[in-house]
Amino acid sequence: MIWLIAILFTLLGLGCIMLVIMQLPGTWLMLILGLGAQLLIVYALDVTEHQSYGWWALGIGLVVAILGEIAEALAGAVGTKAGGGTKRGMVGAFIGGIAGAISASFLIPIPVLGTLIGAIVGTFIGAVIGETTGPKPKSMQGSIKPAMGASLGRILGTTIKMICAMIVWTVVSAGLIMIAIYG
Repeated sequence: MIWLIAILFTLLGLGCIMLVIMQLPGTWLMLILGLGAQLLIVYALDVTEHQSYGWWALGIGLVVAILGEIAEALAGAVGTKAGGGTKRGMVGAFIGGIAGAISASFLIPIPVLGTLIGAIVGTFIGAVIGETTGPKPKSMQGSIKPAMGASLGRILGTTIKMICAMIVWTVVSAGLIMIAIYG
């Protein structure tokens, strides 16, 4: 039964990685699934020996997930700032990225790819809007460099977050498999 739980988590965890690519909280869902698997093993199956593998794996996974969220959030802001953008441009990039991911999921009917393209394009458009409006607006030409920086930051942030999700998946899967082997 422990093997079934470990294999099921491993398969569902792969789906959670796809959610991260779609700009959804797949890493957090994966940790919740891992916690559920760990609790099921410990309390329903009454496995007390070697259960610490799962708890350690979840703890490490939590730290990596937090680092992934921080990296994703900072990457867009750093990209905008590196391009000479303002706080208004950073906020516009953030809002535009979310709006783009949601709208492109419906407008570009290619799973995962549509959402990712929408997030990048939305980040660019949001940064341009943020830079060209407000009390000290930049020209359209002056807003292009910060918008490009924001889009590149979004790509970098999503890549880092996806790598973190893959690390969480590997660590938690390994922890559950260790329990199955030694439990």
